[in-house]
Amino acid sequence: MKTKKIYIIRHGQTEFNKKNMVQGRGINSSLNDLGRKQAESFYKAYSDIPFDKIYTSSLVRTIESVQGFIDDGLPYESLEGLDEISWGNYEGQFFDQEMHQRYLDSIEEWKAGKLDAAISGGESPNQVMARQKQSMDYILSNEDEQTILVCCHGRAIRILVCWLLNHPLDKMDRFLHQNLCLYELSYSNNTFSLVRENDTKHLQGI
Repeated sequence: MKTKKIYIIRHGQTEFNKKNMVQGRGINSSLNDLGRKQAESFYKAYSDIPFDKIYTSSLVRTIESVQGFIDDGLPYESLEGLDEISWGNYEGQFFDQEMHQRYLDSIEEWKAGKLDAAISGGESPNQVMARQKQSMDYILSNEDEQTILVCCHGRAIRILVCWLLNHPLDKMDRFLHQNLCLYELSYSNNTFSLVRENDTKHLQGI
């Protein structure tokens, strides 16, 4: 297996983000004006990187976040395994005090190692990790792709980066994220290492 560089970004801001509404796998929202500016800023900062391919989730906000690269003709592929976690019955609801407490309760369960626990109607971290592993196996199998850009989602990034770096999944919340943040990982000898995390320098001035 050749050495790879993998750049992982979260999608830009949506109106659901702006209005503090629950936005998971079941919400297929577009970027808002700020989100499009964030995407443009990332493109300007990283358009000189020789990406071999782009992978996005199946949700439109991730595709829109890398549209500049796609317009340049870079090949891309959408994988459902990179989708955000499903927040089940609470998707589309405002993140009020009651919802926030339910969210905190779920986080505490996960921190306690109860990684099969899920919000009602949603997914557990173990379920998300399982589908991510299928997608990453596919991505890594393409040996001619050495520099890869992956665009996915906030909770998905926490889960993905955590297990890629061989940390216990109950430690995922140590990996912070903002809209259009960047994680850079290197891959060699079947091992991932972290180069940059939650990098937003490219968003300065927005």
